[in-house]
Amino acid sequence: MNFSSVTLKSKTTWTIFGVLLAAIVIPGLIYVYQLSQDLPSLTQLEDYRPKLVSKVYSADGNVIKEFFEERRSYVPLERMPQHLKDALLATEDRNFYHHWGFNALRFTQAIAIDLIYMEKRQGASTITQQLARVLYFTTEKTITRKIRELLTAIQIERTYTKDEIIEMYLNQVYLGHGTHGVQMASQKYFGKNVEQLLPHESAMLVAMVQRPETLSPLRNPSGCLARRNLVMANMYRTAKLEKGDYETYKTIPLGVLDRPANEHYGIAPYFTEYVRQLMWQKYGEELLTRGLKIYTSLDTRAQALAEKYVALQLQEMQRRANKRLLADKEHLKIFDQAMLDTLGMTLKEALADSALLNGMLSKRRPVQAALVTIETRTGRILAMVGGRDFDENKFNRVVQAQRQPGSAFKPFVYTAVIDNGYSPTYEVINQPVVVKLVDGTEWRPHNYDNSISGYVTLREALARSLNLPTVRLVQQVTRPAVIVDYCHRMGLTTNIPPYDAIALGAGEVIPLEITSAFSSFANQGVRMEPLAILKVEDKDGNVLEDNRPSGKEVLSKETAYIMADMLRSVMDYGRGTGAGARSRHQFYRPAAGKTGTTNDYRDAWFIGFTPQLATGVWVGFDRQDMSFERGETGAAVALPIWAPYMKTVHDSLGLPEEDFIPPPGIVRAEICTTSKRLANDECPSVTYEVFKAGFEPNSHCSIHKGRERDSRRRRS
Repeated sequence: MNFSSVTLKSKTTWTIFGVLLAAIVIPGLIYVYQLSQDLPSLTQLEDYRPKLVSKVYSADGNVIKEFFEERRSYVPLERMPQHLKDALLATEDRNFYHHWGFNALRFTQAIAIDLIYMEKRQGASTITQQLARVLYFTTEKTITRKIRELLTAIQIERTYTKDEIIEMYLNQVYLGHGTHGVQMASQKYFGKNVEQLLPHESAMLVAMVQRPETLSPLRNPSGCLARRNLVMANMYRTAKLEKGDYETYKTIPLGVLDRPANEHYGIAPYFTEYVRQLMWQKYGEELLTRGLKIYTSLDTRAQALAEKYVALQLQEMQRRANKRLLADKEHLKIFDQAMLDTLGMTLKEALADSALLNGMLSKRRPVQAALVTIETRTGRILAMVGGRDFDENKFNRVVQAQRQPGSAFKPFVYTAVIDNGYSPTYEVINQPVVVKLVDGTEWRPHNYDNSISGYVTLREALARSLNLPTVRLVQQVTRPAVIVDYCHRMGLTTNIPPYDAIALGAGEVIPLEITSAFSSFANQGVRMEPLAILKVEDKDGNVLEDNRPSGKEVLSKETAYIMADMLRSVMDYGRGTGAGARSRHQFYRPAAGKTGTTNDYRDAWFIGFTPQLATGVWVGFDRQDMSFERGETGAAVALPIWAPYMKTVHDSLGLPEEDFIPPPGIVRAEICTTSKRLANDECPSVTYEVFKAGFEPNSHCSIHKGRERDSRRRRS
C-alpha cells in the first residue's frame, strides 16, 4: 500500500469531518448566541419581586379576604422546616449543591432514556432550571425554551446563593388550586403555617410539585398519597429520614382539610369588595401583587350577628312574599318551556311541586336587605351586609343603592326647624294639606293611620311619624331648600329635590350616608367620615397609610342633643312607631331612631343609634314592580332586624350602657302637657322637656292655677 495515498485519504477524511463538524457546531453556537441575547437581564435577575397576596384583616385580627393574581405569601428559608428542604432535594435535585445550574450527567441519562423509549419519560431539570422556567418562561416543550431555560439557570446560579435559590423556588412553585408557594399551600391544605408542617405534610407538598392539579389531594387523594410516600422513600434513601419514622409516616393519611375555610368570598364579602374598590383607586393592579396588609374597621363578631339577623328576617319576609306571589300567580310568569325542558317536567308537575315553586320565587323575586353599623365617635364601619347573597348578586346596597327613605327622612326636616330656634313643644296642626309635586300636580297626603286632630307638638309628630304636620313645617316654618342644605351638610350626596314632597322622603338616599348622618345626632353634632381602612402596610411592614378618624361639626351640640332626645321618643313614647324595640324585642338601652316606609311599600327602613353605635337597616325589592303588602312598614319589616341585632351586638362587644349626655347649653324644664308652659302644682299632667338655653318657657301654666314650681326647673 502506498503510504502517501493512505495519508492523503486520512487527511481528506479529517477535512470532511472538520467541515461537517463546523457546519453543525458553528450554526449551533450562533443559534445559542442568538438565544442568549433574549435572556432575562442581570437587572431582572437581581430584582426578584414575586407576586404576593394582599391580605385584609378585621379589627379583631382575622384575615377576612385575600387579593391576588397568584396566591402567594413569601416566607424566608429559616422559617421553613428542614424536612421540607430535605424532601425537595431528595426528590427533585439530589446534586443541587454540587452543580452550577445544569446537571450534565442527569441530562445525558434523561436523553438516553427518552431515545430508548421514543417518548419523554425522564425529567432532567435542576431546581434552578425549574425556577428559571416559572419565573421567566412558559411550560412549552421546545428545544428553544429548554436552551434558554438552561442558560438562565446558569445566570441565576451566578447571581444568587444556593440557599437563596431554594428559598425563591419554595416561595414561587405552584401547588394547585390557585396557591403559589409553600406558605399558602400549607395554610390551604393543612390550615397551618409552613413552620408547623410535619415531615409527611412536607412530603405531600413536594409530591405535588411535578403535577399539582393531577396530584391534588382534594381531587386525587390516592394518587397524591402514593406520590407522597415515594417522596418519603427518597428521603429515607438519602438518609434524611430514619427507617422507623418512614414506616410510621407512610401509614398516616394525607390529613388535608375537607373544605378549606375562607376559600371563596371570605368573611363579609360585601365589605371586602367595598375595601377592594377603595384600594384599587389608589394602588391599581399592585393590589394583586404587592403583598399589602390592609387593616380594616370590621369586627367579625358584629358582622356575624348582622348576617344572622338579616338572614332570619329575610327568610320570614320571603315566605310572606312568596305566599302573596303565588296568590297573584306570579310563578306563571317564570316557568317558560325552556325552563321546563331543563327541569325535565311538565307545567302541571312543576306547579304541583311547592318546594320548587318557593325556591324559584325566592331566586327570581328575592327580598333584599342592607345593614351597616358605624361607631358614632370614630366613623369606623363595624358591620356591612349589602344584600342577601353575594354569590347571587354582588350589588352592594349599603353603598351603591339609592332608595327613597320615606319617613326616615323626617329627622332632617325637624333638624332644620329645631336648629332655627323652635323647640320640641312647638305645636303644628294635624289637618289635611295639599302638596305641589315636581311635575306641577297636586298631592293630598294623609297620615298612615288616616288620623286628623288638632295641634300636636314637634316631639309627638316625629314620634308618631305624622305626615300632615311635617308637610306643614316645610310649607310654613322652613323651606325645602333649607332642608336640602342640611342634608348636604350632614353628608348626603344624592340629588334631593327642593320641593314640598321632600317632607315625606321624596328624594333618594344611600344607606351608608343616611346612617352616617344620623350618627351625628349621637355624637354632639359631629359627623365622622365613614372609615373602612385603618392602616395599610407593604410586605416589609412599612406603613403606607395610617387613616385616623376624621370628623366635621355639622350641627350645634344643642340641636344634636334635642334631636337625639326627640328621636328617643320614637321608641320610648307609647305611640311611637319604634316602640316595638322595647315591647317586643326587649332592647332597653338608651337609644333613638326612626322608621321609614315609602308610599308604595317598596322600601322599609329603621335607622337608629345609641351613644356608641349607629345602625341603618333597609329591606325591600330591587325590582320596581314589587312591593310589600300594606301594613308591612319599617316597624314591621326593618325593626325586627335592627332591635335584636343592636341588643346583641352591644352585649357581644362588651359595650357599657351609656346615656346621651346633654351639653351645657341645654335646659330641662318641667312643663304642663296641656299649656306647654312651666308647670304649677295643680297641673294634672306634667313632663320634662328639653330646650336650648334661652328658648325655654318663661311663664307658668295659666290654665291650671296653683303654686309655681320653679324649683323643678333645672339646667343640665
